[in-house]
Amino acid sequence: MPSVDIIVPVYNEQDVLPLFVERIKEVMQDCNVSWRVIFVDDGSSDDSLNQMKDIHEQESRFGYLALSRNFGKEYALTAGLDHASADAAVVIDVDLQDPPELIPDMIAHWHQGYDVVYATRKARHGESLAKKATASWFYRIINSMSKIDIPKDTGDYRLMSRKAYTAVNKLRERNRFMKGLFAWVGFKQKQLYFEREPRAAGETKWNYGKLWRFALDGITSFSYLPLRFATWIGMFVAIFAFLYGAVIIGKTLILGNDVPGYPSLMVVILFLGGIQLTALGIIGEYLGRMFNESKQRPLYLVDEYQPPE
Repeated sequence: MPSVDIIVPVYNEQDVLPLFVERIKEVMQDCNVSWRVIFVDDGSSDDSLNQMKDIHEQESRFGYLALSRNFGKEYALTAGLDHASADAAVVIDVDLQDPPELIPDMIAHWHQGYDVVYATRKARHGESLAKKATASWFYRIINSMSKIDIPKDTGDYRLMSRKAYTAVNKLRERNRFMKGLFAWVGFKQKQLYFEREPRAAGETKWNYGKLWRFALDGITSFSYLPLRFATWIGMFVAIFAFLYGAVIIGKTLILGNDVPGYPSLMVVILFLGGIQLTALGIIGEYLGRMFNESKQRPLYLVDEYQPPE
């Protein structure tokens, strides 16, 4: 019988964990596979880890992996996939916004020969218009800047064959954008559509500050176009300054020098200073990521691991 490991990152989700366990058991009992769940506790400060331990004692097929601190969701996903050993792995959030009922369809397509079956949101219930709009813009912007086609409106929810998730595990970069890494490895992929539901319980851990940093990581990990954009702006400003200088010289030769011009001089200086600082900021983002890569620290540290049986 084929085997499936279900990877579930968890961070302060004590309210929704029992609901997730019941839901996943109900879905998987009719699937003709041997399945296990690996919860990855990303340094939760609530009762989530104790709940995972209780769940494991009651149902040995639910294991848990506790990280030494909060590393972030991308690293928790990495830790879970590193500890997967089944014929296929399913990555799913614990908040039940991504319905587990889609897993049987993913397994069916996997049996048909697909290495990656990913879920795309055709509707996002329970989310603000601002979040929907920014998410839509983000996927369109990053695809316009990157050579890798990252599926639009698609999160981490997917099934990957052993071949696919083993390939992802070989990518050990420190600034991790998992959606991009899933797309980068390629293989035969299948898209499924679903309507995303509101959280079953608890509150989202993503605020706009975290989403902004997440977007920067995604763009800088899969595109160097911002650096090229800074170069284009610099060339445009240089050409503009040259032409403006030629106009000033011509005007001075014909009409003489009327000295004033202080306001326009200040505008030009401030404009050029703003462009330079922006370019330095973009370069700094890439240099910071190179600095992180050069330190070669481990991606995460494990405090406790109880494998599922």
